[in-house]
Amino acid sequence: MKIMIHVCLGVAAAVMSLSAFGAGTLVPAQSGLQPMQITDHAVEVVINNGFAKTTVTQTFHNPNGQDLEALYAFPLPKSGSLSEVTATLGEKVINGEVLPKDKAKAVYEEERDSGNEAGLASQDSYKRFEFALSPVRAHGTALITFVYYQPLAIDTGVGRYVYPLEEGGTDDPAAMSFWTRNETVAGRITVDVELKSAWPVTDVRTPGFEGLSTIKQLEHDGHYQIHMERDGGVLNKDFVFYYRLADNLPGRVEVIPYKPASDKPGTFMLVVTPGLDLKPLDNGADYVFVLDTSGSMAGKLHALTEGVTKVLGKMRPQDRFRIVTFESRAHLLVGSWQAATAENVQRAIGKVQVLQASGSTNLHDGLRGALSNLDGDRATSIILVTDGVTNTGVIAPRAFHKLMKEHDVRVFGFLMGNSSNWPLMRVICDASGGFYASVSNNDDILGRILQAKGKVLHECLHDASLRIRGVKAYGTTDGYIGKVYRGQQLVFFGRYDKGGDATVELKARLTGDDKVYSTTFTFPTVDTDNPELERLWALHRVEALELRRDAGLEDASEVEAAVRDLGVNYQIVTNETSMVMLTGDAFARRGIQRRNQERIAREHKAQAVRSSQPVKNYRVDKTKSAFRHSAPSIGNGGGAFGPVSGLISVCLGLAGIMGGHRAGRRSQHGRAAFSRRS
Repeated sequence: MKIMIHVCLGVAAAVMSLSAFGAGTLVPAQSGLQPMQITDHAVEVVINNGFAKTTVTQTFHNPNGQDLEALYAFPLPKSGSLSEVTATLGEKVINGEVLPKDKAKAVYEEERDSGNEAGLASQDSYKRFEFALSPVRAHGTALITFVYYQPLAIDTGVGRYVYPLEEGGTDDPAAMSFWTRNETVAGRITVDVELKSAWPVTDVRTPGFEGLSTIKQLEHDGHYQIHMERDGGVLNKDFVFYYRLADNLPGRVEVIPYKPASDKPGTFMLVVTPGLDLKPLDNGADYVFVLDTSGSMAGKLHALTEGVTKVLGKMRPQDRFRIVTFESRAHLLVGSWQAATAENVQRAIGKVQVLQASGSTNLHDGLRGALSNLDGDRATSIILVTDGVTNTGVIAPRAFHKLMKEHDVRVFGFLMGNSSNWPLMRVICDASGGFYASVSNNDDILGRILQAKGKVLHECLHDASLRIRGVKAYGTTDGYIGKVYRGQQLVFFGRYDKGGDATVELKARLTGDDKVYSTTFTFPTVDTDNPELERLWALHRVEALELRRDAGLEDASEVEAAVRDLGVNYQIVTNETSMVMLTGDAFARRGIQRRNQERIAREHKAQAVRSSQPVKNYRVDKTKSAFRHSAPSIGNGGGAFGPVSGLISVCLGLAGIMGGHRAGRRSQHGRAAFSRRS
């Protein structure tokens, strides 16, 4: 039986990458075995000053009469840094250490095949985390706990956290039929969220879970606790948590540091929330809707049609539109430019509402269809709604980068569902100077439209760049940002060697004028409050390197080596590293250094201290504000939480994207504010 299970795992590595499962346990469908049963599923989330820690604890039961290897898949949260895994198999406790991917896999297989307790946590591209545990004894149980960190940016005054569970969809039904999957929890499902914000929070929401959630506001007006609980159920629905900051908060600069000792490098998270009076735009423009109707969109098409219908219904008469759909190839649903008259809009809505999902995904052809028949005398923007899971035609990210650089348009992307290809969407939007947002089927769709309103109806900052002077900062992305939209919060990670006084400076063009926003602050010589920042910084570097590789700007082999080094040095799971779980004796026998054990000890100590203290305000421009104006009011109860009637005031919804401005006038990137030293 050991041989059969070993073969099944080998098949798993080949097949799981083709599918887009949500959370659940797996066994091959023809094996005659039952999947592991999930008896309990508990989630604890702490959101504190710009980043979230998520702890997931699950109990598995093996219903079969023989020892088995457990396979478990979990959708990969965007920018999620898997940093800690612990499992209990019988009486043995195993912990994780990150190694290069091939070495981690070899160690796991050797220990597993020897009958020793072992586990492996790996990452399948942008899609999911995959876990393997062995052995789970016949009719026995296994307990697994994993922890991941992720940064959370405020958008138009609204914070959003998603715990992803829903199946992402697939273009390959055969891959789905290969597996027997169990996503049902027999016992209890609980989600506990603690929000600690240094800024006042006026409302929180858990759409779709209101009847199951209790919300408690503590003494501080930015401190909330949310508890959701239910007996049993299926892990097929995302848990989305919104929180809205008070209106008219000031524009601000916040710096969250970590420096373990005066002779050790420091790490920082820099959060810039511009408070600017950006003028509304009222000129007409052209908009091309590019809609993904491939098979992977089957479970998401209702959200697509709902959002696009509302957008079309709120367009202005001076605007024009076209609609392109695509699956295996592009189709012109509305081929010629149509003025946004009531009659034309209603005719287009009727066509959108009867769209059906089928076929493979040729995103490149869809974009090429959108880029045809452009009017050089009018600003043009592309509204792209897709999951980005392109698998037909041109699929190389650098080809998308090249295509967008050849045209004077901007792409505003909306990524639907889990396992969506956000790295590809990032390449497309970065090349065009646009932006993208993720949308869950359990999102407040109306709220996402309202969130976008402030961006799409107002002018933006152009050619923005950020620079730090006085203290040498390094190890982050270029200082060039490009465009900054209304309500957008900028989040940077970086490193520094020595503490001291520093000046952060944001330069940009606004309505043809050069603008400079700056403030002075002090980088500390020692600050041990937030050791998790080192992992977040490392993941930020990984994503920046992979973006440049995908755009054809960096050599793939050099990026792979750098990503592998970052993963091992800072103990994060990446596409080049995995986490192997062994007993302490097995690590010692193999001579594997316990780097992650040391990091976890530092993080747990700091988290214990923070949990007993009020939330800390890290604003550094209190005495001399970097931004002269207050942050724009999001109005009507704060964007995502306004009533349905608030949509009427949007006027254009998403269709007002940057009307009246020439889209995407390219400027050369300025000199990088930070060096690329890792």
